[in-house]
Amino acid sequence: MFRSFAYALAASTALASGSVAWAAPLSAQTAPAPTAQLPAAPLAELIRPVDIPHEKFTLPNGLTVIVHTDRKAPIVAVSTWYDVGSKHEPKGKTGFAHLFEHLMFNGSENAPGDFFAPLREVGATDFNGTTSFDRTNYFETVPRAALDRALFLESDRMGYLLGAITQGVLDEQRGVVQNEKRQGDNQPYGLVKYKMTEGLFPAGSPYHHSVIGSMADLDAASLEDVKTWFRSHYGPNNAVLVLAGDITAAEARPLVQKYFGSIPKGPDSPRPNITVPTLSAPKVETMRDRVATTRVMRMWAVPGMDSADATALDVAAGALGGLGSSRLDNVLVRQEKLAVSVSASNQTLAQAGMFVISMDVRPGVDAKLAAQRLDQVVADFLRTGPTAEEVQRVATVTVSGTVAGLEAVGGFGGKAVALAEGELYLRDPDYYKKQLQRLAATTPASAKAAATKWLSRPVYALTVEPGARDAYEETQAAPKVPAGNAAPTPASAEGPAKGTRGAMPAVGQVQDLSFPAIQRSRLSNGIELVYAQRTAVPVTQIAISFDAGAAADPAGKLGTQALTLAVMDEGTTTRNSVALAEEQERLGTRIFSSSSPDLTYIGLGGPSANLASSVTLLADVVRNPAFAPAEVDRLKATQLARIAQEMTSPGGLASRAMPPLLYGKDSPYAKLAAGSGDPAAVQALTRDDLAAFHRAWLRPDKAKVFVTSDRPLAEVQAALEKGFGDWRASGQAGVKNFASAPVQATPRILLIDRPDSPQSLIYGAQLTAEKGTDDLLALNTANDALGGNFLSRINMDLREEKHWSYGAHGSVNQLPNAVSYVISAPVQADRTGDSIAALQKDVREFLTTNGMTQQEFDRTITGETRELTGRFETSDAVLNAMISNDLLKRPDDYYATITDKYRGFTLPQLNAAARKALRPDRFVYVVVGDAKVVRPQLDSLGLPVEVVAAQPAASAQGSK
Repeated sequence: MFRSFAYALAASTALASGSVAWAAPLSAQTAPAPTAQLPAAPLAELIRPVDIPHEKFTLPNGLTVIVHTDRKAPIVAVSTWYDVGSKHEPKGKTGFAHLFEHLMFNGSENAPGDFFAPLREVGATDFNGTTSFDRTNYFETVPRAALDRALFLESDRMGYLLGAITQGVLDEQRGVVQNEKRQGDNQPYGLVKYKMTEGLFPAGSPYHHSVIGSMADLDAASLEDVKTWFRSHYGPNNAVLVLAGDITAAEARPLVQKYFGSIPKGPDSPRPNITVPTLSAPKVETMRDRVATTRVMRMWAVPGMDSADATALDVAAGALGGLGSSRLDNVLVRQEKLAVSVSASNQTLAQAGMFVISMDVRPGVDAKLAAQRLDQVVADFLRTGPTAEEVQRVATVTVSGTVAGLEAVGGFGGKAVALAEGELYLRDPDYYKKQLQRLAATTPASAKAAATKWLSRPVYALTVEPGARDAYEETQAAPKVPAGNAAPTPASAEGPAKGTRGAMPAVGQVQDLSFPAIQRSRLSNGIELVYAQRTAVPVTQIAISFDAGAAADPAGKLGTQALTLAVMDEGTTTRNSVALAEEQERLGTRIFSSSSPDLTYIGLGGPSANLASSVTLLADVVRNPAFAPAEVDRLKATQLARIAQEMTSPGGLASRAMPPLLYGKDSPYAKLAAGSGDPAAVQALTRDDLAAFHRAWLRPDKAKVFVTSDRPLAEVQAALEKGFGDWRASGQAGVKNFASAPVQATPRILLIDRPDSPQSLIYGAQLTAEKGTDDLLALNTANDALGGNFLSRINMDLREEKHWSYGAHGSVNQLPNAVSYVISAPVQADRTGDSIAALQKDVREFLTTNGMTQQEFDRTITGETRELTGRFETSDAVLNAMISNDLLKRPDDYYATITDKYRGFTLPQLNAAARKALRPDRFVYVVVGDAKVVRPQLDSLGLPVEVVAAQPAASAQGSK
């Protein structure tokens, strides 16, 4: 529903891009008179809170341990980083590091079975594992009372894994990895990642091959090959363990010694010898894919984290194509309208990096002309370098994102990651701080010098054109399947490994959730303010929620809301898009807009030091959109390109096809089928259409403001009062009509033909008779066993037992005016029919003869109650909960009282809730896949099948 501020800063430059000193003015944006810059806190003030105090010690076996104390919640992040990634893989063994990421979740000698089970039982949150070129990491955030259990599990897979790796486990995870590769390859531009490393790094370079590796290498791997790989790389002396949260180093040391101390030291994992390669001459390649727009890329191999040039290149990338006010955005997207999007990034690895410029050509534009102009802008940037203001704005945006990201103790980002990354790569856990200091010290001259030094070398130029996908090495080898078309023997059938360490540690008393107090107030014009104070980081998040959403899109003009929001982001009556973007960057604030089926959001996230100025800017965007005709035309082209892209994506195609089947054509929720809009309707939209939508829906009498901040309510309210207190509605308000109940289509299969798809995407859904504003906690809790998490019946069947999918899930989609149940399962193409049959069987048995078991019930209730504190660790999570509670008419203390509700459930009550809501014979299915492969598999399922063609991407593109 609501993206975190940290993520928003790191994601796309969706808001206004800007000008540069030497660029010609934008004729469509000269109307607003110059507006004085808003006051902004100095960069040094923003950097000051960035501090992660820690203690470091090393066990006799070489395990490096770093401990950071954070008392904001009774949780601890456990992050284990191994110095082994794809760069360590020799020829013939590619993909081994990533395969082991999977194998190490499948149980160890003293913790047999799936690792997700004991993690779920203790209430772990943010648990996962990832593999990169440089490392493999595993992480989980657990209640403090469960830390012993987490350390036992992590130490067991470090020191006691090999006895649990059987041929069945190897075959199982090899099949899962094959489907992970298919799932990535199946996306538009999904093969570009292979071209990037192969084009920049020569054969034999440790960075030449992809992280996921060669499926042929994995298929050829014997059980002994795999065990030898583990012995060579996963010893404690090649690992860093970070504990961040409700613990001190004095408390941690005996625990780490207890669980890890007896693990013997292993061989050192040698650091590969990597030099940054330089191409002997420019390399130009073209590939074809089923994409909507031509993508033009320019790439160079550059230095990694271990080089002083890395930070200077970060700054150069930001000024060139990372900021909203970047050079490339301004010239290519706004001024000359040659592209619908453009970006530049410095992708830093440990020992090298990739400087990547990417441009999606505007439909109808000659791609060669656009590419030529791109090269000219880059050359001009290398000649002039960034300005001092650009360097300052890059630094401010980066620091603001860093501060927001450090609210979490663990997960994919957070404090544990910052410490572990610096220690593993550079033997310096304070690297994050030194990097920010280096960033603040970067000058225009140093950024220009680094860019000139590295980007003046021969370029790797890659173009992706719409068309039939070029032949490539697909995942040919299917998992080994016994005769009789049965699923492979589950790994567990070979018996658990014999343990030697005794039972896993018990979990102590886990503290119940202390959800922050919610305060409500009103601005002088009646707008309600819903506020929660969060003091972990000096950041404020504001979301203005309007009673609109996709359901408010005007009939016959679907896409109006999306275009309205896009153009609002691109200029006001007081600031053109350039000034708007630059002002946000100066403040370190990100203004965003988004929507759900029922609500439209406009908001911000940024440093609390700039709260007053940020709210002033937000008010300008919300209240004074210019809807400049030139911007309307430009953003219309961008939206049409996005729609075309949706129609090449498996997820986009399925998401557009399901709503009419699920809700019926007369429900406002059927408008969700338009995705980003109906192309013909968007093409016909005018400035007046957007202004009318704004007047009818984005108005004070439909607004409610949600805030999390470290600043007190009085200060927040004063800023909002100044920006919005005198705002008054005018004209007639829009009205959504939900008088008619939604009507689901009869069970059927809609097959969308997407040729050459190595996977099929299955959506299965049914409309329930439940009301979205009712308390559906029992239904959602029962679904935990059916489809709600990794251990659910659906996922364990298709992924772990049959390994036909990388992951499948089912969820209760709770909207105020309709409640549906939706299953999503990307599966290998040759198992599409079998997968639907398996899903039908899983659901039918769950709702009839084999409902939620006592074991599943106990695990779910225990896990749900124990994970609550970790789930609401961040301001972003609290803000989402506040908005959801309000939308579904729950009390503000809903989550403060939810623990007692969980503990009051009985097993018969949860089974009854599932059986009341769901019927196994009521599902409608949408399948996106290659019809020539999939269609023959569907005849035995007993459902009518309709085949439709996906719109050809090339016809949507129109580039020359």
